[in-house]
Amino acid sequence: MRLAAQLVDLEKHYHLGEHTVKALRGVSADFPEGDYVAIMGSSGSGKSTLLNILGALDRPTMGNYILAGYDVGTMSDDELSEIRNRRIGFIFQSYNLIAQNTVLENIQVPMLYRRDARRISAADEHRCLDLAAKVGLGDRLDHRPFQLSGGQQQRVAIARALVNDPEIILADEPTGNLDSATEKDIMNLLSALNDEGRTIIIVTHETSVARRAKRQIVMKDGLIERDGMLLTEDGK
Repeated sequence: MRLAAQLVDLEKHYHLGEHTVKALRGVSADFPEGDYVAIMGSSGSGKSTLLNILGALDRPTMGNYILAGYDVGTMSDDELSEIRNRRIGFIFQSYNLIAQNTVLENIQVPMLYRRDARRISAADEHRCLDLAAKVGLGDRLDHRPFQLSGGQQQRVAIARALVNDPEIILADEPTGNLDSATEKDIMNLLSALNDEGRTIIIVTHETSVARRAKRQIVMKDGLIERDGMLLTEDGK
């Protein structure tokens, strides 16, 4: 079993004046390639801190985060930026699209941050066009975010997350701003990506979303309270 990511005795501390807040207090978990995990927990449980570390947006205070065989804690800022751009795709609740850019230009954004980026090549543009078609926006390439529904904007975000062919997709409340019908469409799309072999890790407070994953991690007080299989209809 190959691991896409591994957490070993992970701790994250924040210093607020004279006080130290221990947001994570010794978290260990394996994420095999092709896993589909929902991370849940109440506000202050540590799930957002955990997502930031999984996304290489923050570093642990103690312990180890192994991403694609590399110990994130030992990497330089440039190395961290490169591995984040190459290995991880991000999907956010608020979409985080660039308002003045078209659908196609928004999808292209991660390509511009590659270390070897000079310009968008013909092959790059072809990939972006394919991804736009894959998420059902092949006829919206010239539209800007304000011309799209919430579900369409999230589809742009999913295509953008895929553009550098990452092994891991991290999604932070990806359906939080969507109606139930659109939520189902987005979750079907994420499930299809997982069926292709992508590792999907979602932070959510919605049981209906978590139930679509193969595994749930429930956080409480900076620790993993539960790491198991699918929730049943009554949440047990």
